[in-house]
Amino acid sequence: MLVFFGFVLGAVIGSFLNVVVYRLPKGESIVHPPSRCPVCGHRLGPLDLVPILSWLASRGRCRYCGAPVSARYPLVEALTGGLFALAAWLHPAPDAGLVLVWAFTAFLIALSFIDIDHYVLPDGLTYGGLALGLAAAAVWGFPVSWGAAWQGALAASGLLALIGGYANLVLRRGASGRPGFPVGLEHVYLAAAVAAWAGWGWGVAAAAALVALNLLLRRPLPLHDALTLTAALLGVVAASYGVLPLGVLESVWNLLLAAGAVALAGGLYWALLPEEDEEEEDEEPVAMGFGDVKLAGMLGAWLGFGPFLVALGVAVFAGAVLGLLLRRRKLPFGPYLAIGGWVALFWGAGWVQRYLAYLGLS
Repeated sequence: MLVFFGFVLGAVIGSFLNVVVYRLPKGESIVHPPSRCPVCGHRLGPLDLVPILSWLASRGRCRYCGAPVSARYPLVEALTGGLFALAAWLHPAPDAGLVLVWAFTAFLIALSFIDIDHYVLPDGLTYGGLALGLAAAAVWGFPVSWGAAWQGALAASGLLALIGGYANLVLRRGASGRPGFPVGLEHVYLAAAVAAWAGWGWGVAAAAALVALNLLLRRPLPLHDALTLTAALLGVVAASYGVLPLGVLESVWNLLLAAGAVALAGGLYWALLPEEDEEEEDEEPVAMGFGDVKLAGMLGAWLGFGPFLVALGVAVFAGAVLGLLLRRRKLPFGPYLAIGGWVALFWGAGWVQRYLAYLGLS
């Protein structure tokens, strides 16, 4: 019964997600005006909005003007219903945990389809999902504890930010990226470099000091990415030789936490900045969009860092497989991360424990 209810609820939520996917990237309200046919503008009635069935009954056409209605609408409804039903089967207790799993699923579906359509992951969804994950950990201790949630969010975001940073160096043949004002990626890399040597608190403090100096001087101070990213690697190497008070794993963990803290804080600053205050600049080549970094932070808050690594592995594998199947269809990385995140929510912790047991570490 709970599985059937999950499917029906999911199909209804999927209908709403179609509105979110269509309107949110355009900056339109997701609650007003009521749903209308995008071709003739006729307001849709209750019979037009029954998930899946309305599309089938009308044979995929608007009842008022006959314009074709994309099959994507019932697909999203069916996908959401199916995942809600599967979640209810995997988590058969009708409690707050199941509601949170359904919410997590809805966030991932909306983010995935928006990323497919527009190659963007809206801040309202990534940071909203991050906040909900942290709140769930703080109030219910679900899916992970509070400590695992905030550390997972920072470390996961830091990991993807640094992967992107090193990849950008290769892509740009060692050239540094455009400095941000007052905060940019160079501050993320500085935080990682200092944290690898001295701890994550010092890394965040160093980045904050440089941001303050930028504001004081009213211009960005140049800081070459190759310098800071190399310094971060050297810190880990030094720790591995016992030169630092930090062990090698502590050094890596600290640089991830510091990089993630600055990445998420800087991303939130740019998310809250009014659009009219942003300056239009030519896009520079990047190996990974910063939206993926924020999505990683959201996933880390829900999963913890260990299961996030499982999610990342599944995402890479899914990307490789689907990339071969869809040779002529380029897809962003966000949907793959979403697939990995959903898989890791249910099985990630178990896989991590079995792997650690295999290594004799647990």
